[in-house]
Amino acid sequence: MKTVNPATEETEFEVDLHTPQEVEARLKLAQEAHETLRAMSFSERAVLMMAAADIIEAEVEATAIILTREMGKPISQSRGEVLKCAKNMRFYAAKSEEFLAPQKLADPSQVGASSAMGIWQPLGVVLAVMPWNFPLWQVIRFAAPALMAGNSGVLKHASNVPQTALYLDDLFTRAGFPKGAFSTLMISASSVAAVIDDWRIRAVTLTGSEPAGRAVAAQAGGQIKPSVMELGGSDAFIVTSNADVEAAAAIAVTARINNNGQSCVAGKRFLVFADVYDQFLESFVAKMKALKMGDPLDETTQLGPLATKNGKRDIIELVEDAKSKGARILCGGETPEGPGYFYPATVIDQLTDDMKLVMEEAFGPVASVYRVANKEEAIKIANQTTFGLSSAIWSQDASEQDYFIEHLAAGAVFVNGMTVSYPELAFGGIKDSGFGRELSDAGIKEFCNLKTVWKA
Repeated sequence: MKTVNPATEETEFEVDLHTPQEVEARLKLAQEAHETLRAMSFSERAVLMMAAADIIEAEVEATAIILTREMGKPISQSRGEVLKCAKNMRFYAAKSEEFLAPQKLADPSQVGASSAMGIWQPLGVVLAVMPWNFPLWQVIRFAAPALMAGNSGVLKHASNVPQTALYLDDLFTRAGFPKGAFSTLMISASSVAAVIDDWRIRAVTLTGSEPAGRAVAAQAGGQIKPSVMELGGSDAFIVTSNADVEAAAAIAVTARINNNGQSCVAGKRFLVFADVYDQFLESFVAKMKALKMGDPLDETTQLGPLATKNGKRDIIELVEDAKSKGARILCGGETPEGPGYFYPATVIDQLTDDMKLVMEEAFGPVASVYRVANKEEAIKIANQTTFGLSSAIWSQDASEQDYFIEHLAAGAVFVNGMTVSYPELAFGGIKDSGFGRELSDAGIKEFCNLKTVWKA
């Protein structure tokens, strides 16, 4: 596993993979740590989780630099990611006991009992297969609830973020958690199946691409092990005639280029009603053109490089395919000279169904804009892809808002805003965007057994 700085294309760090013996030792420790954790009280685990949050927060500057050098996000966004992790850890430290409180039947005599309830118990060791785009946040949003529930975790991280993976390897141990409560397996993608098959792994969570999700979910299903899949997205961002168009255009830029456009819940397809189309497009394109692209360690940079060489190649192919078939490139669309995996903020319209960009996820700063006649056409286009992660609708009309909330095929709808993941709200998608939920009480319950208890 190695760090290739996406801004320079230089290899900055390399580390050997774990041997099978090292993997076995870590799985053994993880199982032992789970037995220790499940015997602890919520308050005891909360003290340790708060200590881990304090460590992350204290180390924000050094950790943010690691994130930026490994995957290229602007340094201010890296700091935000680190601090968001600390917030999530504190949230679950405070709320887990409430979320997992016994569910008592108000009138147990209905079932012929003196008492009846459901209790939540941890499953055991959970394998997390995680991506590079939010290399700290994606892991912590799983790890915090999993550990607070009494599970332990092992992480197979993306191969291009080894420094982040190693940071996470001992973070919780430094905070006082039992050794093995959360650790990193430095293994290849081809080794994941064998880990899923190990008897100590009781569940799996994956954030990543649809093909990776299909493979891991199939392997876990073959072993009758539960899994949560948070996969790709091609989110619709709908602007109606009743919208605050200028506000929508401003937020649309952030929704599209946050994390250099490499976010599963980014607004990717912008569906704009015809009577406000020109107004929106003029403002949106101007703002996209004005973005400063450059060194992600520069505090003034708004758009850094794509994380990988292959990611840049994929974006170029999607744009060139659309261009060759008659799409209009309103800004960007040209690969800059020089080192680094840079690609400019790009806006495309006049799309047709034969273009790959219409159905495939654009994982980079490329916005597709559609002119739509009405809400029915907007829904048709919004729901035509195989993805269903999140969505956004801009309208000041309550009945119109309700229509889109009802008909958008997605795991979330954000009204007059952009999709953001909050610890307090469930996060996840439908269709090819995956299944299961993270965050909120739903996220901590995914890897718990709801055990029914009946007493005569």
